Amino acid sequence: MEFSGTQTMAAPIETVWAFLLDVNKVAACAPGFHSLEVVGEEEWKAVVAVGIGPVKAKFTLDVTRPEMQEPERMVVKGRGKAPGSAVELAGEMQLTALEQGQTRMDWKATVTVSGTIASVGARLLQNVADKGKEAPPSFDQPFDGSILLRTGMCR
Repeated sequence: MEFSGTQTMAAPIETVWAFLLDVNKVAACAPGFHSLEVVGEEEWKAVVAVGIGPVKAKFTLDVTRPEMQEPERMVVKGRGKAPGSAVELAGEMQLTALEQGQTRMDWKATVTVSGTIASVGARLLQNVADKGKEAPPSFDQPFDGSILLRTGMCR
């Protein structure tokens, strides 16, 4: 499943970049987030609960941030398993400083799900992705963890 989007945030690029670098803040705003463990430099193990239709699973994810070009570009990759299911994800975001202290984020993500979660049906999975794209960015508030992490992408 592939999706992408563009959001304009009411925060300067340095503030957005600093937020994205703080994995604890990013993880804390992830729907279904349970825990985060530092494994190494730019490597983490995260536990996230996911529900699609009647199927629920708790994924243990190995997450890395293999590429960064401060303060403009970041790549996040993850791979994980839950009983009977697996997921692989890759996300890339490009930040652009705009006038009046605003930042535009262009992002794209690819998610591959297999197993029980995938058998629920591609249509339900696509609906989940589409709903995630509808929410407006919440950078108009202080950076308090209210930003949603969606497939490795904060908004």
